[in-house]
Amino acid sequence: MRYRPISSERLVAELADRLASGPADEWTRLAVDGADDASDPAALADALVDPLRVRGREVVRVSARDFLRPASLRLERGRTDPDVRYEDWLDAGALRREVLGPLGDGGSGSVLPGLWDAEHDRALRWPRSTLAAGGILLLDGELLLGRGLDFDFSVHLWLSPPALRRRVPRDALWALPAYDRYEREARPRELADVVVRMDHPANPAVLEP
Repeated sequence: MRYRPISSERLVAELADRLASGPADEWTRLAVDGADDASDPAALADALVDPLRVRGREVVRVSARDFLRPASLRLERGRTDPDVRYEDWLDAGALRREVLGPLGDGGSGSVLPGLWDAEHDRALRWPRSTLAAGGILLLDGELLLGRGLDFDFSVHLWLSPPALRRRVPRDALWALPAYDRYEREARPRELADVVVRMDHPANPAVLEP
């Protein structure tokens, strides 16, 4: 595999150009996928908002962290079970129903930007957002690919195993087997449209096709 070094600014510009070149009358559902504890997919999704708007595209930002299951389900087998984190933390059905489905063929364009406040374990009461045709959904999260979720474009932020172990905070090391399993079973580098190596966040590199 060959990776092309790129600045963070250039990465954002290249992605924004590619996304903005899509059909002007269709929604684009983008997933920025990466380990929350190490690669910070939210930062890249946030960085794309203004460049896409400058290029004439309406944007709605959604985080998969606002579609986690309630604690009674998510933590039923304890707070540090990596298999549960991999399989059951995300309410994929709600994400599909409230976000991805409305932006698919024949959808209404009406998106619920958040469902559940995992920190306080209560429902979010956010109003729906209506995304005009040609608009772009920027969804960040971890362990998103290989679940049958309908994305039109995906970016996977990859770290080598040593870098992943180095960057995951000490109190989250229990999640490493979930990330290892994801790499082994879902093979996100094969599924994503763009793979970015993030061993050194200030110096990313894009996997060449």
